[in-house]
Amino acid sequence: MEIKAQIIEGIKYKSKLKCELNEVLLDEFNINSAKSSCLISNEQSRFAVSKWVSPKRTRSYPYERVYNTFSASKRITVIPVVKDEGATGDRDFLQWDTISLMSLLDVYVVLAFYETAEKHRSRANKITNQKFNNDFVLNKINEISDYHSSALHWNLRELKSVGQVLEKAKESYQTISARTQVKFHSEKGLNDFSNVTANNLSAFMESSRLKAQLAQGREFLTFQPKEILATQTKAKITITNRAFL
Repeated sequence: MEIKAQIIEGIKYKSKLKCELNEVLLDEFNINSAKSSCLISNEQSRFAVSKWVSPKRTRSYPYERVYNTFSASKRITVIPVVKDEGATGDRDFLQWDTISLMSLLDVYVVLAFYETAEKHRSRANKITNQKFNNDFVLNKINEISDYHSSALHWNLRELKSVGQVLEKAKESYQTISARTQVKFHSEKGLNDFSNVTANNLSAFMESSRLKAQLAQGREFLTFQPKEILATQTKAKITITNRAFL
């Protein structure tokens, strides 16, 4: 079974299960030591921030972190454009569907990059404890605090400069590699991704959609022991946001 739907006029909801979030002053905020979801404030603004530990949507339950900020009127989420764990680990890239969903939910996306990491203690050519460049994140949050257009406009604008963030990420991984003597995946993948995202938004959308459909197809045929199904079959669900058509 395949279920298809289209969002025509946006979404409406009421936040019922509000999460009590710790509040931090913006001047004291550090994305690396902050909780996965929290409130930050300064003299002019007060908003909620969540962070992803990978650009991959099925790793570490990132949606829960975002949903926990829905009680705030202005919401920001920090997502790494790429996370490379080393040649023997995973490498995940930002996908269009992530930006699309965050825009639909009126969440401002900060496209960030990891600056430092440590060598994994037991696995060769793998790193751990990756940390964002906090100054970069803070600058973006300050920009958003003065930004009064929609999250959709902000997110599309940020996508146009994703190549610059990817370049910073590439330089950081080169530095980490030299310091830790850990080998990483080929830079060709980073360069190809940068070219697609920076030069042709439509191509990025199509490429991401294809990857999502392939992943959906694999999951559709895979039996997961932790899944609880009412029947022995699964259904594919595809929701299209008309705003991006």
